[in-house]
Amino acid sequence: MSEREQDSKARGGRSRLTAFALTGLVAAMVGLAFASVPLYRLFCQVTGYGGLPQRAEHGAGKVLDQTIKIRFDANVDGALPWSFAPDERAMTVKIGETALAFFKATNNSSEPVTGQAIFNVAPELAGRYFTKIECFCFKQQTLAPHASVEMPVTFFVDPKIVDDIDTKSISEITLSYTFYRSDKGAGVAAAPAAGNSGS
Repeated sequence: MSEREQDSKARGGRSRLTAFALTGLVAAMVGLAFASVPLYRLFCQVTGYGGLPQRAEHGAGKVLDQTIKIRFDANVDGALPWSFAPDERAMTVKIGETALAFFKATNNSSEPVTGQAIFNVAPELAGRYFTKIECFCFKQQTLAPHASVEMPVTFFVDPKIVDDIDTKSISEITLSYTFYRSDKGAGVAAAPAAGNSGS
């Protein structure tokens, strides 16, 4: 085999190796793109990053004499024909105390609609310590035409907030929800309206 043929064969082998490496890199990037959203959400849930509150099965177990003010904010995406608001705009609770707040949602349309709430807290650093036990935001909510519902959230502020140099001076936390339509406008099964015999 001539030197030219050997050189050409070697270049062909390197080209194939480069092509395989690039194909593998593209496949890895596509896999990471699909995994990035759930991984980011898991990271936020574990660390409280981005103001995402924590979750717990039960209360803090310790209540401090120190209080903190909790403000409530409610928003609705334009595609969702609902009104949505907190029953109280703010409450003052003891740090570590289990508290209960209510939000009211009303479907202003003539068809059943399903929505899902996303949430965060401000300031973002407080997300590490703002902890929910139960929340309407953990699952989708379906409202019949012109129906209203009171939706609870049970929460506490972890006493560790006062031990963190970055958060110990926080005196107020805002819990914010935004409801988005999650049925994409498709028909959702609902109980017949009053007076409708179904015949």
